Amino acid sequence: MTVRATAEAAAEAAAEPIVESVVETALAPEAAEAPPAGDAPRASREQDNRPRAPKRDLDGWVLLDKPTGMTSTQAVAVVKRIFGAKKAGHAGTLDPLASGCLPIAFGEATKTVPYVMDGRKTYRFTVRFGTETDTDDSEGKAVETSDLRPSDDEIIAALPTFRGEIMQVPPAYSALKIGGERAYDLAREGEEVKLEARPVTIFRIELMDRPDADHAVLEAECGKGTYVRAIARDLGRMLGSRGHICQLRRACVGPFLEERLVPLDELRDRAEASEEALMDALDPVAVALEEIPQLNVTPQEAHRLRCGQSIILRGRDAPIVEGHVAVSCQGALIAIGDGENGEVFPHRVFNWGKSSGKSSNRPPRRNR
Repeated sequence: MTVRATAEAAAEAAAEPIVESVVETALAPEAAEAPPAGDAPRASREQDNRPRAPKRDLDGWVLLDKPTGMTSTQAVAVVKRIFGAKKAGHAGTLDPLASGCLPIAFGEATKTVPYVMDGRKTYRFTVRFGTETDTDDSEGKAVETSDLRPSDDEIIAALPTFRGEIMQVPPAYSALKIGGERAYDLAREGEEVKLEARPVTIFRIELMDRPDADHAVLEAECGKGTYVRAIARDLGRMLGSRGHICQLRRACVGPFLEERLVPLDELRDRAEASEEALMDALDPVAVALEEIPQLNVTPQEAHRLRCGQSIILRGRDAPIVEGHVAVSCQGALIAIGDGENGEVFPHRVFNWGKSSGKSSNRPPRRNR
């Protein structure tokens, strides 16, 4: 499809928000959906003693600091219930063993999920040397062992191999499909899973700490599609010590930074305190687009874009726009467009009334 989308195609794209994001599994695939033991008592109180409020239209992002022991699906369901939101999705799966940044989108924000998914992600993870597992994390079965333990200098010397664009073989227990079946489903059934190496980009990887000879704490800034488990597996093989991930935290996703994350318990406390306190934890829709170029247009141009029509950037001082651009009018997010040869074509169109509301224009919350 060319960038010159027709009005009908643009309108259809605007009316079809993405609620379920592409699955990018950082550790093992998500396991059973039963709530973790530590979360059950409070969930029971909410279900048994509190009538559920009617669902409402909300637009914006909640930057959840997901706890371990909870799947991403469970986390979205809990946060959606706390806010009483009608529509919610997330920007990249975190599995039960992982904690950290799980961006949750409400309403119009679901249209920006793909742009968040394309952003860089920062992971802090601990490699356990001595054992390689079939899942490449601590929940799997041991398949190889070694008595060798690398020195700090050996680990540091090996890391440049992982920087830049590299070819990476995804873990057998991953959400990738083989012949229409998820790889982890085939692996669980005992079938041999062979996945082809594919290019991924690791912008930065560093040794952060060395608690003891068996463990090393690393931090990596990765592009889309990178498997951190595969980094641990391949590093262990390269060093001759074998290895797997035993702890993982996602610190950042695209423009969403670790210092802006909100723990689940804090959201519950805010909900009990007041509506204002809860809504203060909601970031505007546009915050997801901070890393792409911005363009301000006139009300007339905004109307054309919202009708699926392109606009031409005229004049000596007209901005030069190529590729994705976030388009705003009078402080409200209007559309995500594609710029080409001085013309902007709408790709995703937002409800102007909603995007100009209080929750969509308040500056991003920086501190708790």
